[in-house]
Amino acid sequence: MSSGGRVNREDLSWEVEEACREAWPAALETVALGWMLRRTGGRIRRPNSANPLRGRRGAPERVIDAAEAFYAGHGQAPLFRVPDIAPELELELDRRDYSREGGTIHLYAEIDALQGNSDGDITVSAAPSERWFEARFRTGGYDDAECRIFRHMTSLIVGDRTFVSCERDGQIAAFAFGVIRNGLLVVEAVETDAGFRQQGLGRRTVGGLIGWARRAGARAGCLQVVADNAPARALYASLGFNRELYRYHYRRKTIAA
Repeated sequence: MSSGGRVNREDLSWEVEEACREAWPAALETVALGWMLRRTGGRIRRPNSANPLRGRRGAPERVIDAAEAFYAGHGQAPLFRVPDIAPELELELDRRDYSREGGTIHLYAEIDALQGNSDGDITVSAAPSERWFEARFRTGGYDDAECRIFRHMTSLIVGDRTFVSCERDGQIAAFAFGVIRNGLLVVEAVETDAGFRQQGLGRRTVGGLIGWARRAGARAGCLQVVADNAPARALYASLGFNRELYRYHYRRKTIAA
């Protein structure tokens, strides 16, 4: 802690790291040498990767060996999510020829700095409706297995959560969900149907999440955005997410055929 009782940047980064991980739970999670090895199936990287935990972690060689054994047991290429706050595996991953992909930014803002709303055309629900799921699966191009995985993931979320959507022409045109963990709103799964973009619906939808979080007593908000996704970054900046905390990327080992 820094002087005056304020949380320092490293502590805040780890709080955000933990909240974001818990907002998208994996079906299988096991801890090895200070890293959480996560496995869900499907194509989403976060719940199918090794993630560092706060505190003491094992030697890089041993961590990577343990993760490689874990993922080999599930027939999956080893995948590490490496944030700036835990970079110690990088040299060993380089030595083992792991490729780099998926650069992502963690954004953060105090709740009072965020632009929320409670407009009547935003639907807010504690559980996802079938229409909400249908919109998610339609815009994401999910196959049947990925639909089952995502449904199961939402059932595993612990804590206050809400699913928001905005309708146009009789269908859900934009949607997102949010989870509050330890006073932090985590914004997730923000998407606007391709036929309704450039109409401000994504902003209205995330604004609905922020309004819900403010009423629920959240003290701040955070989210993850792909570093080269300029439209998404502009959207979040317009809502008040202007503070970059840290970045992360993935390191992947290709399994020989």
